[in-house]
Amino acid sequence: MIKTLEWTDEGVRFIDQTKLPTEETYVTCKTYEEVADAIRTMIVRGAPAIGVAAAMGVALGVRNSQARDNASLKREFAQICDVLAGTRPTAVNLFWGIRRMQQKFDEISDQPIATIKQILVAEGQQVLVEDIAANQAMGKHGAVLLPSTGGVLTHCNAGALATAGYGTALGVIRAAVDSGKQLQVFADETRPFLQGSRLTAWELMKDGIPTTVISDNMAGAMMRQGKINAVIVGADRIAANGDVANKIGTYTVAVLAKEHGIPFYVAAPFSTVDLETADGSLIPIEQRSAVELTHFSGKQITPDGVKIENPAFDVTPHQYVSAIITERGVVRAPYAESLRELAQAQVTV
Repeated sequence: MIKTLEWTDEGVRFIDQTKLPTEETYVTCKTYEEVADAIRTMIVRGAPAIGVAAAMGVALGVRNSQARDNASLKREFAQICDVLAGTRPTAVNLFWGIRRMQQKFDEISDQPIATIKQILVAEGQQVLVEDIAANQAMGKHGAVLLPSTGGVLTHCNAGALATAGYGTALGVIRAAVDSGKQLQVFADETRPFLQGSRLTAWELMKDGIPTTVISDNMAGAMMRQGKINAVIVGADRIAANGDVANKIGTYTVAVLAKEHGIPFYVAAPFSTVDLETADGSLIPIEQRSAVELTHFSGKQITPDGVKIENPAFDVTPHQYVSAIITERGVVRAPYAESLRELAQAQVTV
């Protein structure tokens, strides 16, 4: 299994996703500030992976603290959480990971500092373990939804690289293939950061799963030709009504799937579900640097002075979503009801 990130004695170790697929290199972040920078610069990316990275970043910051009393540690802890929370606004898992560490800190804040450090480091590592288990459970729930044979389209990277391991959307594909299904994956290249062509294709090639990279504007033509029988994507935030924020271009794919009568599935851990956000219009959308569009491989490809729009995500309205797959099970519309019921479900992962 690809180790997207892991806890080490030196710090949090990440595979550098900005260098893939041509270079498989690793970065060790020795401070929480370095973890925050790794999230911001997309050395680590993908909502679940960001959540785990944030939890580990908090643990790293506390472990490195020189605070001599609990009051000082509490102030420093708040600073650590604020820095990590300021990295990327759309993926709710980031804030989920931080909140989990905050809750644990509140439970133990009156204990000796050495004990607090030990417990928070263990908690950060536990978040990683639980994420992998959730992805594997998600894979089992979702595998039955995919066809026995045919093509499956995915947009962006929702694989092991976007999680602590195994993957969400790609985890479902992996589980389906492991069950004997004969699938061909079509991976949208996913402009402008190319997560599909660089990362999804790299992962699936390593697994020996047949994969074809297509440009983002080819998806409709592939559907019309009958080459795509299902679509499955990940998510960065799912609103209470089932609206889904995911990588820019996902909405286009969902509309095309609806037009062609193709099921459109979303796979995400339940930590991605934000019941406090009523609908997709309330989800903050990250705006990224214009350089991602004005330059390619360091070479300028647009004229000087042209205006640039570069939102990292879009929102797919719930009516385009055939089902949402989580580690707790699969839900369908009406999502306002089914997601709230799932929130009450007993967790068996």
